[in-house]
Amino acid sequence: MTELRLCYQTLEFGKTDIHLCTLRDNQEFHDPEGIAEKLGISSASWPIFGVVWPSSLVLAHYIADYDTGSKRILEVGCGIALSSLLLNKQLADITATDYHPEVETFLNRNTKLNGDKSINYERVDWSDTNDTLGQFDMIIGSDLLYEDEHIEQLANFINEHAKPSSEVIIVDPGRGRKSKLSAKMVEFGYTSTHSKPVHTDYIEQAFKGFILTFKRVQ
Repeated sequence: MTELRLCYQTLEFGKTDIHLCTLRDNQEFHDPEGIAEKLGISSASWPIFGVVWPSSLVLAHYIADYDTGSKRILEVGCGIALSSLLLNKQLADITATDYHPEVETFLNRNTKLNGDKSINYERVDWSDTNDTLGQFDMIIGSDLLYEDEHIEQLANFINEHAKPSSEVIIVDPGRGRKSKLSAKMVEFGYTSTHSKPVHTDYIEQAFKGFILTFKRVQ
């Protein structure tokens, strides 16, 4: 951690402040023991987890006013876990997951930074079948579909961890794979809707992506 250049910032969601320690930018890299390399994470992709991306902001703003009630919620590919930190601040039942080996360190640091209780976390690969997560009422994520192979992996992972009646919210920045993901989710019995965020004045540039919502009732 000491060899990384870090950035501290506070993001506002209405009257709620979320304090974040992130990487200074997406050029940082620190893998002295080759842990990430052994997991197939290159130096170029290593820092992706550690900064706040527009899709992450869209998801957090969307979920900030969402009535999550007593739902058990899973954030997939959480990265810096902004939505998980916000939901945790709201005392929601949130579990965060990612594949990157450094995510848990930053999650714990940021949870303490916000003075909140620890967040359930498990490092998982979408293709693994031996995690201990269980099933959830609601699954959320942002900017997850980087490669074509991710479509089926993500859909299968969601289906494995979603309760028979469940809701899935994925913010996609427009990488051209949302329709294929939707088709897979429909195969699993979900309805599918794509919508634009109502406002994105918290982002410097226009947001070209969509909020993908999948619902299944059984």
